[in-house]
Amino acid sequence: MYQSVTPSDADPAGHVPPGPESAVGLHRVLEPSGSQITLPQAARRLDTRAQLWPGEVRIEVDTLNLDAASYRQLAEKHRRSEGPDAGSVDGDAVRAEVLAIVAERGKMQNPVTGSGGMLLGTVAEVGPQSPLGLAVGDRVATLVSLSLTPLRITDGLARWDGLAEQVPATGHAILFARSIAAVIPDDLDPRLSLMVMDVCGAPALVAQVVGEYAAARAASEGGAPSVLVLGGAGKSGSLSLAAAREAGAGRLVAVVPFEREAALLAPTGLADHVVIADARSPMGLAEAVESAGGPCDVTIVCVDVPGCEQPAVLATAQGGTIIFFSMATSFAAAALGAEGLAADVRMLVGNGYVPGHAAYAMELIRRDDAVRGLFESRLEG
Repeated sequence: MYQSVTPSDADPAGHVPPGPESAVGLHRVLEPSGSQITLPQAARRLDTRAQLWPGEVRIEVDTLNLDAASYRQLAEKHRRSEGPDAGSVDGDAVRAEVLAIVAERGKMQNPVTGSGGMLLGTVAEVGPQSPLGLAVGDRVATLVSLSLTPLRITDGLARWDGLAEQVPATGHAILFARSIAAVIPDDLDPRLSLMVMDVCGAPALVAQVVGEYAAARAASEGGAPSVLVLGGAGKSGSLSLAAAREAGAGRLVAVVPFEREAALLAPTGLADHVVIADARSPMGLAEAVESAGGPCDVTIVCVDVPGCEQPAVLATAQGGTIIFFSMATSFAAAALGAEGLAADVRMLVGNGYVPGHAAYAMELIRRDDAVRGLFESRLEG
């Protein structure tokens, strides 16, 4: 199971990863090492060599999709403060920082948000013991975070202006035996598939949770569960609305921050009520939700800004459930906030993986014209 290496095969400093191949990628962790070694997501630096261990797969990268929270942080950091373009994002600075992160860490992991994103590419080589079922030439989207994926960029991101989450790129990435990837379907625009797969864990978990509520209510002859989605016009938010409806939700409420998003979402019929509110404002959100029928049984947090934890608690009915999908969530703030409000709510962390999540999300986008239209409008924009 262990493929021996020499210092010349390793990174420029001559490090050689310790021990045999690990299904979870420990053999690719360069720092920390020894007794302090961590899993790849928590590691400071990964080994990005193209040479494979037997259980690995190498992907030739053509597009990175940066996590929304990560890109927002980078864009805000690099807004110009002076001159005629004051307030605009300095795309060159964003690109330079992404390149520096990848070069230093061997992966794309924003040091502030801790998040990464995912990628689109073509399978270039498959180790003889890989269990992923991929073949050379497959077009795939990785369904594990860039924050734990060994990544090397070779084109300096020359085709990216730094002004969007989708990043044209040339380079390679490595998948471990416990990684997840999905073959891109032929019937959809690859860019659309990438957007859907980036958030495919959200609708799958929402369908599961709302379905449980709906079944329990049906058994007790209660009403259908109400569902609130913070960030309902976004990628994960719109898919969550569609999934909740399919799973048996009754009243569906979507919260958006701006009138333009409300105008985009309302005509789709994905939500029964579309309200405009700042999801960071406890009283503002509570008033908006009250105007749409009151606190909901299930609240889904899909916004990528911090400070939404306690407002989400206030907007959720006693005995309800909150699902946090945002990488900007402070789970200490969520837990302590619920305690301080004497809120009897269950809190779930959307970890991005539910068995069958990619296939479910792709089928949802195929059969729901409303949510597909929202995604396609993003491509046109």
